[in-house]
Amino acid sequence: MRIPRIYHPERLEGKSHCILSEDAANHVGRVLRMSVGADLILFDGSNHIFHATISRLEKKQIEATIHHTELDDRESPLPIHLGQVISRGDRMEFTIQKSVELGVNTITPLWSERCGVKLDGERQDKKLQQWQKIAIAACEQCGRNTIATIRPIMKLSDWCNEQDSMLKLNLHPQAKYTLKSLPDVPKEGVRLLIGSEGGLSPEEIAMTEQAGFTEILLGKRILRTETAALATITALQTLYGDLSL
Repeated sequence: MRIPRIYHPERLEGKSHCILSEDAANHVGRVLRMSVGADLILFDGSNHIFHATISRLEKKQIEATIHHTELDDRESPLPIHLGQVISRGDRMEFTIQKSVELGVNTITPLWSERCGVKLDGERQDKKLQQWQKIAIAACEQCGRNTIATIRPIMKLSDWCNEQDSMLKLNLHPQAKYTLKSLPDVPKEGVRLLIGSEGGLSPEEIAMTEQAGFTEILLGKRILRTETAALATITALQTLYGDLSL
């Protein structure tokens, strides 16, 4: 049986024991129904894994004994920062989960003119916590030993005008560039913008151009927002990252 991988939110370097977080303890104890002596692989976001066993199991607390650690780097050489306009229902959760599996480092949820989702302050906080948990679970499942960051929700214009050295890309059905015809991708990686289900407004498209975004064409078909994100990330990782054909 595959040894469960469990995220621990505090640094484990130099430790011989740790108390699992509440979420991890619930998963290990109630969902997986593991017992004392069972093996775990812990990771703390430092790109290391920690081989451990359950040494104490109580109703609300589980302790693990750490035996040894090793570097286990599974990160893509291509950093990707996804700016995703918030989509309805479970589509946003799906996009976050699969983007993390495909190697995205950072995800910023965005407001745009045609975004059909409305969240007040309290609901925003709960959504962000939920999305970060989805990202953590995706890392546990896919073997990544760093945690993708879910940033606070931003206005599209604010995100587009942030300054960095990444190559800025925006999908557009009339774009003249394809991914293969792009200039060299910098080592800093790619900032990828994916619009809402209704697309970006003409004013927003003009704003992205002024902010230095290059419009790219992915193909002749119009893709749903969640499909567009995953298809573009997959193509980028195949051309410039660590996915191989």
